[in-house]
Amino acid sequence: MFSLKIPKEDLKKILIIFFREAGLFIAAVFLLFIDGVYFNEHIFKSQLLLNILMGLAFIAMLYRATPRVRELMVIAVILGFVGEHFFSKVLGMYTYRLENVPLYVPFGHGVLYARIFRFSKASLVKKYHKEIESFLILVMVTVSTIYLILLNDVFGFVMTVFVFLILWKRPKDRLFFFSMYVLVVILEIGGTAFGAWKWPNIGFGVFEFLPSNNPPSGISLFYFLLDIGCFVIYILIHQKAWKRLKSIKKQQLKSVL
Repeated sequence: MFSLKIPKEDLKKILIIFFREAGLFIAAVFLLFIDGVYFNEHIFKSQLLLNILMGLAFIAMLYRATPRVRELMVIAVILGFVGEHFFSKVLGMYTYRLENVPLYVPFGHGVLYARIFRFSKASLVKKYHKEIESFLILVMVTVSTIYLILLNDVFGFVMTVFVFLILWKRPKDRLFFFSMYVLVVILEIGGTAFGAWKWPNIGFGVFEFLPSNNPPSGISLFYFLLDIGCFVIYILIHQKAWKRLKSIKKQQLKSVL
């Protein structure tokens, strides 16, 4: 159904854009094996190596990014650093292998943010955004339902519901955040499979009425909070430009009416 709504040639181009922007990140998920249990027990202790590799990847993307994306990436890293300590160390939502917050994690937030931002802003992707969003919704519902039925992942299912509720009246943000959901699922499956981090079997390790899988399906909800924080801080920094943009849009709307 998805492919029928988008001409084959355009679909091929969209897939190329996706793998150009997200393919390297998906491949990088396998690097989490370096910070996994097996690698560190049988080869050598290596979290520092992964920190360096992710730091270099972040710098490389930062160098190639536009000024706007560059600024958003830096904000994402800062918020990611604060957020990771809050969610992991204070709330106990999940635990990293060494019970710390590895430096590659906040840098990874910046890289992930930039990759999805560039994908969602591609002209061809925006042209078919409704079709792509419909496909991503199907993926999200399928994943969260399978997790709920087969893995008793109530916590992840509830978070997925909240994702849809948050985006109910934010149609302009759906493409970005739905894409984020899918990539976060891939990231979390890789990280937990290698043992780089783990989730408790109930929500926050406290709420027994919220059984959770390791990982829960809807964890991207908390990535969304971080991403929304990035947008808010960016707008606050550029308030004058943002007000001018809103004024221009209002004038354009009045001229159309």
